Parts: sequence; structure tokens; C-alpha cells
Amino acid sequence: MPEVFFNGPTGRIEGRYQPGREPNAPVAIVLHPHPEFGGTMNNQIVYNLYYMFAKRGFAVLRFNSRGVGRSQGHFDHGLGELSDAAAALDWMQTLNRESKGCWIAGSSFGAWIGMQLLMRRPEVEGFISIAPQENLYDFSFLAPCPSSGLIIHGDKDRVAPPDAVQRLVEKLQAQKGITIEQQTVEDANHFFEGKIDELTERCSEYLDRRRADIAAGGGR
Repeated sequence: MPEVFFNGPTGRIEGRYQPGREPNAPVAIVLHPHPEFGGTMNNQIVYNLYYMFAKRGFAVLRFNSRGVGRSQGHFDHGLGELSDAAAALDWMQTLNRESKGCWIAGSSFGAWIGMQLLMRRPEVEGFISIAPQENLYDFSFLAPCPSSGLIIHGDKDRVAPPDAVQRLVEKLQAQKGITIEQQTVEDANHFFEGKIDELTERCSEYLDRRRADIAAGGGR
């Protein structure tokens, strides 16, 4: 779990990077929850997803967005954080020029940032969006969503209520050419307290299934 620093739009960004098992290993970045509510790259969900990708041979990065930990800059209400995420993916791809495949995963605020980044990067073949806050953030930019992915949330979530997540899922499922899978974790709140292992297992199962499908020529 090497500590790394790379250049972002407003200065140095702090991260943890695990190289891929093979030169052409796929890359993944994992985005943390809202920094003004304690979200960092050491969030337990982010930490578990990071290792989920690493165990599968991915080159994977988790990082602190601007103003968090030892990352320079100040919170920018999403706009700057999206630029940070784009810089992180650029950095990853520079290190992994032979890479085949790219994934983005994010939790809460990080899910919103990740899905915006998805729109900018046609090379992304899949995403994992955990507890996206459709009730708080504008997701209208997903028109159309360019890649299939998993949206997973808890049925006891009061921060990203199930009915709001359902609205987002229904909008995306109406689009052609992609498949949005929705999963609900029973008795889970926004932070998946007591349910993080189940969350990780479900995300792992989805990732394995999608990668097998892509390898078999199933496309996006």
C-alpha cells in the first residue's frame, strides 16, 4: 500500500496506490464521501473497495481530495473535486499505459463525483456507485450514461433515501445500450454500519460477474 503524492489542479494530492499484477492490468480509482462530513480515503468503505480491486490484480488508487489530509487546496463543493478525480485518473493512466479497462467506484459524495467523471472518460467500462444522493445532487448530466454499473444502497438510509435512489435508477434503466443493476442492503444505513462486509461481498460479486461478461465479449 505505497503512499504516493501526485500533482492536482491546486497542488499536491495524497493517495495510496497499489500497482497492478500485470503490465496490462485494469485500473480503478475509489472516491471518498463528503470531506466536510469526515470523508477521507481511509473511510472503511473506500478502504475495503480499494482492497477488493487490489486482490483482483487491478492497479488501484484511493486519494484525499483537495483540503483533506495532506492534499493541498480547499473544498470546492464538487467542481474542484471532480478536477482532482480527473487528475487522479490521468496519473493512473500515465503509470499504466498498457492497461486494458478502467473502473470507477465511489461512496455518497464520491459516487456523485465518480459518475460525473464517468461522463468525461469513454474508456471507463464499469462503475460502482454506493448510496448516491439523488435527493441532494443533480444527476441530470447522465444523459445518456455511457457505461453499465452497479448502484447499491441501504433500505434504512436517511441521507440518500431509497425512493430518491430509485428515481435515479429508473432514469438510467430507461436508457438503451447499458445495464444498471440495483441492489439494496437490508437494515443498512448510509454508512453501512454493521453491513460493510456484506456491502463489500456484493460489490465483489458484481465486479467478478461483470469482468467475466466483458471478457466473454459481453460489452458494456
